[in-house]
Amino acid sequence: MMRSMYSGVAGLKTHQTKMDVIGNNIANVNTVAYKSQSVTFSELMYQTSQAASGANSVTGTAGINARQIGLGVKTGAINTAISSQGASQTTNNPFDIRITGDAFFIVGSGTGGERFFTRDGSFYVDGVGNLAMTSNGYNVMGWQVDPETQDIKRDTVSPLVIMSPENMTYPPEATTKATVSGILDKNDSNVLSSSGKTMNLLFYDKLGYSYTAKLNVKATDTEGVYTVQLDSIKDQNNSEYPIGDLKLGGGVEVEKNTALNLSDKWEVDASGQIVNKDDPTQIAFDGTNVVDWDLLAEAYNYSDSTELQSMKFTVVTDSTTDPVTTEDVTLEQILKNESVTVDGTATNLQSIYDITSLTSDKVTPTGSSLLEYNATTGAFKSIAGGTGVTLGLSQLDPIGRFDDIEIDFSTTTMYNNAGTSTIAAASGDVKKVGCGRKMGEMSGVSIQDDGRIYASYDNGMSKLLGQIAVAEFANASGLEKEGDNLYKATQNSGDFDGIGTEVKTGGGYMTTGVLEMSNVDLSAEFTDMITTQRGFQANSRIITVSDTLLEELVNLKR
Repeated sequence: MMRSMYSGVAGLKTHQTKMDVIGNNIANVNTVAYKSQSVTFSELMYQTSQAASGANSVTGTAGINARQIGLGVKTGAINTAISSQGASQTTNNPFDIRITGDAFFIVGSGTGGERFFTRDGSFYVDGVGNLAMTSNGYNVMGWQVDPETQDIKRDTVSPLVIMSPENMTYPPEATTKATVSGILDKNDSNVLSSSGKTMNLLFYDKLGYSYTAKLNVKATDTEGVYTVQLDSIKDQNNSEYPIGDLKLGGGVEVEKNTALNLSDKWEVDASGQIVNKDDPTQIAFDGTNVVDWDLLAEAYNYSDSTELQSMKFTVVTDSTTDPVTTEDVTLEQILKNESVTVDGTATNLQSIYDITSLTSDKVTPTGSSLLEYNATTGAFKSIAGGTGVTLGLSQLDPIGRFDDIEIDFSTTTMYNNAGTSTIAAASGDVKKVGCGRKMGEMSGVSIQDDGRIYASYDNGMSKLLGQIAVAEFANASGLEKEGDNLYKATQNSGDFDGIGTEVKTGGGYMTTGVLEMSNVDLSAEFTDMITTQRGFQANSRIITVSDTLLEELVNLKR
């Protein structure tokens, strides 16, 4: 009589346990990454009133089964649906992360603290730059960047500090490479002019200050041959930076017929001076010795006063010792009316040349290099005998703020482009290596699907900050719940090795701006709630009926 009552009590207790689990599931229906639980029952124990006996061949009696009376029910197991993925909730928060797969985030309190595991990817960056859980502040663990290789070093996990002071900026770097690309059209009027086709090259020094080098490409009298020269360098305030005798190459001498004609605003007066008609105080040549090359360039409408000084004019002489020779003279020698020997006779240069209208046959562009193309195919041939030329900036600054820049011309061509040249200079090689940069401020952080964290900077650079590591277990359902969406490793789940693994190793990946929601199925929970209620109700009836039977037994004495 008492056994049925206690069986009913055991049934009530186990169904109450199941109801507790159902209630907890429903309470956590909106908990991030919550994994639902379920209860299974098992028989408690049996009282054997008669053991089983076998058949007796002598007496011919059959065997008898054991007689056992059950004593109730107990909770067999409380299982967690840990491998069942919850639905996705879009948050658009870049630090909210969802894991697809069976892995767990690794979290903890500091470098040497205890490690916990979670599917809750609701993270944020705290006041000192740590990536942490929003619910409890535990640090998110991962791998750091090796300072030598600048790649991830898979070692014991440690807190990911992604917004440390050293990560907030990206250091500047001097430009070391540049590329000139595009088409050089031989009929381009700019290339044929005295000032040439201008290319601006932006570059940086080691402190991140920017400068612009002005390069000019000019035609020569030989088809397919051009000169490239450094005209000037200006800083980021548009002020001229002194370049001294800095050359782009060796200052080669090239054949080029250049007409020099005095403009209408200038004249040669009776004393041989070249003066401005509108302002007689402006004297380009004093008639004897003094030359103002800037004013003289203006007088002859020539853009480059330094190049004007290097122009050469040919005088053919004939003498008994050297019947035919070519003698190069400069514009300065002509202006000063120096004497040369022509046909054995000393002759002043101004008797050969009219200084109001001259034609040079050679010019040495300032700091220039020869740029050559195949005149038949238009393909690049060489510059200064190679594929590139060096802009030797390192000689400009004694404290070494500049690096020399190797400028590659090999991708340029000399094709017909309707008289328009597209040739232009840009910092960096064809793979954009060696561009140089200013100092960069952090402008954003992104987390890749493999857990790698990158910072982007306003100077166009990016930097690897670390990688979120994950943990995988042979028996994830063996993890022990610790509250706060945390799990802890147990002997039945398998140990954590302290290093972890990459999320893609197990076929999973991470998605940012998304959270994993609870995997509780409300329809299933309400169905279980009904069956649990009926089970509890039936077990309570067992106790009631047992009590009635006891009452009848007590009433026998009456």
